[in-house]
Amino acid sequence: MDRESMADRITVLIVDDSRLFRAALAEALGSERDIVVIGSAFSGPKALEFIKLNRPDIVTLDVEMPGMDGLATLNEIKKINDAAPGDAMGVIMVSAFTQRGAQVTIDALGAGAFDFVAKPSGGSIEANIAALRVELISKIRAFIASRRRSGGIPKPTAPLHTVRRPAARSAVPRAVTIGASTGGPRALSVLLPELCKFVDLPIFIVQHMPMGFTRTLAETFARQLGRPTVEAQDAQPVEQRTVYIAPGGKHLLLGGSPTNLLLRLTDQPPENGCRPAADVLFRSAAAVLGPDAIGVILTGMGRDGTAGLSALRRAGGYIVAQDEATSAVWGMPRSAVEAGVVDQVQPLERIAQAVADWATRSKAK
Repeated sequence: MDRESMADRITVLIVDDSRLFRAALAEALGSERDIVVIGSAFSGPKALEFIKLNRPDIVTLDVEMPGMDGLATLNEIKKINDAAPGDAMGVIMVSAFTQRGAQVTIDALGAGAFDFVAKPSGGSIEANIAALRVELISKIRAFIASRRRSGGIPKPTAPLHTVRRPAARSAVPRAVTIGASTGGPRALSVLLPELCKFVDLPIFIVQHMPMGFTRTLAETFARQLGRPTVEAQDAQPVEQRTVYIAPGGKHLLLGGSPTNLLLRLTDQPPENGCRPAADVLFRSAAAVLGPDAIGVILTGMGRDGTAGLSALRRAGGYIVAQDEATSAVWGMPRSAVEAGVVDQVQPLERIAQAVADWATRSKAK
């Protein structure tokens, strides 16, 4: 393949200690015209050796490998990226459905991996490869498209968009609702500590993740935040100063009344291909809380959240979106901004203050 044609393609390095799984990943990616697998490695050290000679756009990185595991390898890749930010590689973790695999995956997402895919379990080889192809390719393309639009590593920017409007006279902030997908765990690790400093409100989060990973995510944030952070349960009463994360495979809704909130979990069909879906959470907040709810839409691909935020804003709720420069993938926030349902677009590190400012203004009414 000549240099000119390679320049238009997404180059990928596959890192996994299983020869069979390396082959499966290569097959999953190999049929795509815009993606080319330029190498594979069976260990972290071999991957780093390869990267020194042939830097790829994307590294698919196995979470559990003997010797240098996925997290340790990611940390070394991060050092390489930090030394040459204009030529940084994106890392997507490949994780097994194990307790250790889930914890290392969450740690890796917090350390800089932009997303992960779970290794298929059960089913035929053909079905597994097909599932990998759909999930892996969509995430790789979304990340690369976002990176190319922003011109490299995201950098904080000034607010891109602010709509000034008075707080509803009846508004009494009672909850913060958050939707996130690709890049969400890392964004949440920045946002939540600051948000918890400013507000004592309950916080409800939909992070697109499969079953088995959201509980680990909640446990990780509980240790970091020093306040109750749990995977939501059906019929669970809502308490102040608590963070609730929608469990993988279930929609999270708010029920009850504004002064006596209750959580509901449902198995209703996925929306926007997602369960949990941010749209479901935001719609329920609009119905139960109206102007007393604050909505935040973070990094992620697709349109999930836009329709629900539209309902929330019509009900008087206040909406803040993460900006493009600090998003791993500016898909969900962009969709909401283009739909005209966002009050502020802020860099990630300013969102907590924007939420606190609105909550304070509302209380002062």
